[in-house]
Amino acid sequence: MDRWQAMRIFVKVVETENFAEAARHMHMSAPAVTRAVASLEDLIGTRLFVRTTRSVKTTEAGARYFKDCRQILSDIAEAEAAAGGSYATPTGTLAVTASALFGQMYALPIVTEFLNSYPTMRARTLFIDRPVNIVDEGIDVAVRIGHLPDSGFTAVKVGTVRRVICGSPAYFERHGVPMTPADLKHHRIAASTSAWASPEWRFAGDQRVTIDSVLQCNTNEAVIATAESGWGLTRVLHYQIGPALLEGALQIVLGDHEEPPLPIHVLYPEGRHAPAKVRVFVDLAVARLRENRLLN
Repeated sequence: MDRWQAMRIFVKVVETENFAEAARHMHMSAPAVTRAVASLEDLIGTRLFVRTTRSVKTTEAGARYFKDCRQILSDIAEAEAAAGGSYATPTGTLAVTASALFGQMYALPIVTEFLNSYPTMRARTLFIDRPVNIVDEGIDVAVRIGHLPDSGFTAVKVGTVRRVICGSPAYFERHGVPMTPADLKHHRIAASTSAWASPEWRFAGDQRVTIDSVLQCNTNEAVIATAESGWGLTRVLHYQIGPALLEGALQIVLGDHEEPPLPIHVLYPEGRHAPAKVRVFVDLAVARLRENRLLN
């Protein structure tokens, strides 16, 4: 087996922490994967893994070798792609993920604009309110709201969002406007269980109010519709009510008591090695999201 293929197998074993899983990903038999790693260890002259009955972990030398192998394989892939032209022109299928409502309202128009500009491209979206493992689920670009953990991915900040309390003008006319977070105890609240399951709402200055919501809904769309109808107040991310704010159907209250806004990032794993489809889409997404006044 050539060294390049052995390095690919070694990297996959490290990423999956399992010989059998690596074999499945690479459409090989488990014994073939084991033999490839053993040959690599003989060639290098050191052990790359510590094997137990329950786990496979890299040795110190294996961890260093893994980092170098990933860079070498990335450089090879980049050279091949450059020779084939895929780093010059977007090709293939682009996979994009975002939270459900943000994806539908703001990411999807960017995806369709991208497809209009590159008719030979295809796209796949995963708009869902759960954590998405970008690598495992084959995602090229993610739009993430909130503070990001260290991941090694490239992240470009494109805006911010606020948690806001809102209601309809008709509701405020009938029931008055809350002036402090504590006043919310005297108002009817529709709460979304999909976003904030905790009944404790936090505000600036470490203010906390325990909300006794009369109505609980499992989607943000439902609580927004309830607030627009004039039934009560709700708390959402302000981008989710952007159209309703522009139309005057909803108004934000307690703005002086809001927590600091959350950042929005466009995230992608390959960095400078990203293929053209990712680089071109990221450039478009960054421009469109930054120019959106509801997000900045």
